[in-house]
Amino acid sequence: MATQHSRSAARIMMAPAVILLLGWMLVPLTMTLYFSFKKYLPLRGGDLGWVGFDNYIRFVSSSAFWPSVQTTLIIVGSVLLITVCLGVLLAILLDQPMWGQGVVRILVIAPFFVMPTVSALVWKNMFMDPVNGLFAHLWKVFGAQPLEWLSDASLPSIILIVSWQWLPFATLILLTAIQSLDSEQLEAAEMDGAPPLARFGFITLPHLSRAVTIVILIQTIFLLAIFAEIFVTTGGAFGTRTLTYLIFQRVLESQNIGLGSAGGVYAIILANIVAIFLMRIVGKNLDA
Repeated sequence: MATQHSRSAARIMMAPAVILLLGWMLVPLTMTLYFSFKKYLPLRGGDLGWVGFDNYIRFVSSSAFWPSVQTTLIIVGSVLLITVCLGVLLAILLDQPMWGQGVVRILVIAPFFVMPTVSALVWKNMFMDPVNGLFAHLWKVFGAQPLEWLSDASLPSIILIVSWQWLPFATLILLTAIQSLDSEQLEAAEMDGAPPLARFGFITLPHLSRAVTIVILIQTIFLLAIFAEIFVTTGGAFGTRTLTYLIFQRVLESQNIGLGSAGGVYAIILANIVAIFLMRIVGKNLDA
């Protein structure tokens, strides 16, 4: 009886937070679905009535739709690959005893707390500027012609900026997982003559599987909605227009909230497809 009473009390206390969270999620989603079936031009006549699936057809039939989806998936996949691989290496490095270990860890994690707009501006003006940027000066030192990063290598540049921003997050999660690894297992394997690569492949890496899964799932949620870095650097030009940025452009061009809402629904569908794929492929590690 006491257990039943405590469970009921817990549900009652959690109810306000759950209701608020559901409202926070369901109200915008409902409004998006509602406006996606209407022609709503707030600056040119307001609500012009129902148009059915016309907004959806217009958005998906655009020549920029599928390239934007492809660009979004390329950025997400590339950033995940870079941050996970480098995050594992950095986590192993930061786990080693060294002088000033605490300061080094803070410096490695610090970029994650920089706003996306600020980090994009720093990379654009301090590193990738073809005249005064750091990379341009390095190119000149070696006698090479400075590269127009944001036009000649626009997509790799966006991937580099976003990876720099998300690498500290992956490193922090993976470092925490490494520190929970029982050192006796590594010591026993070393005494048995196992080389470092074997110890990493058969002990460290399997131990990190759950942490890697969490990193992939969380980063994917945010990377699918990447916007600020593209807005500040390339403005969606040179093949860097993602689905989120395409929605932004379509709303500005047409001033049609309904068309943008239809694009938002497509973005939700894409996010769910990617989430289901990830849960089936890598999400099994959470049950291991």
